[in-house]
Amino acid sequence: QVQLVESGGGLVQAGGSLRLSCAATGTIFSITAMGWYRQAPGKQRELVARITSGASTNYVDSVKCRFTISRDNAKDTVYLQMNSLKPEDTAVYYCNADLRQRAWSAYTVYWGQGTQVTVSS
Repeated sequence: QVQLVESGGGLVQAGGSLRLSCAATGTIFSITAMGWYRQAPGKQRELVARITSGASTNYVDSVKCRFTISRDNAKDTVYLQMNSLKPEDTAVYYCNADLRQRAWSAYTVYWGQGTQVTVSS
């Protein structure tokens, strides 16, 4: 069974920083893309940042130049460094990974349980 375990959320003042981590555990053969999404109350879940196995990245416009996504392929872990946080960044942040458990398996998307990020003004 595969699990994505997130950590690093919390409460921070506007202008502060947080670093989220998400480790994929279990039987994993390979991971292609990993990403971070967020969902604020009353809003739809949105893509924040995504990184491929080749380290290509893309970001939602609202976080460009403030957030940085990275990954450690040896640890099957993705990170999200969040700087200059704003109250509008407040949301539950979810990581996901597109992976296959065996060489002959199809790729499947897995999700973490979510971690709360709250930015006070």
